[in-house]
Amino acid sequence: MAIFKRFSQKTVLSQIEKEQLFIMPKIRVTKRFHFEMAHTLFEYDGLCRNIHGHSYNLEVTLIGEPRRQPGHPKDGMVLDFADLKNIVKTQVVNRFDHAFMVNSLVPEKQIELLKKTTNRLIIVDFQPTSENIVTYIAKILQQHLPSDVSLFSIRLYETVTSFAEWFASDNE
Repeated sequence: MAIFKRFSQKTVLSQIEKEQLFIMPKIRVTKRFHFEMAHTLFEYDGLCRNIHGHSYNLEVTLIGEPRRQPGHPKDGMVLDFADLKNIVKTQVVNRFDHAFMVNSLVPEKQIELLKKTTNRLIIVDFQPTSENIVTYIAKILQQHLPSDVSLFSIRLYETVTSFAEWFASDNE
């Protein structure tokens, strides 16, 4: 109660005192996405060496301080979910959905045959495992986020029971 009495009187607060009173916490916001994508694991010793697909579910988590601009329509937001949706859809989902991802080590002759069957072939310089794909997505998104928010984590579900996670804190 004493703190309220102290400020209920006509007290003039310094800018530093005001900032300390209204320090905004770091907040994490997450949005989920879905896409269908096929891949094959080059020279893998199991079934995944064959062309197959997954119904991927992607969770993107950002961290930042909510906007402090009373009267602004985005006051209190870390990032408008519509803006996050636009970034992830444009940079990841629209590129990956109904695409076929292969390792660049696949022989050129096979790549040429695959190009005849799809115009959505993604050739990457890594084995397209969930672990590598989630890292690739993190690198893509980090380049397109506003400077006042950070990528905190990404979770990529390959199946309902299997996922790979990427955390910024583990990759600094």
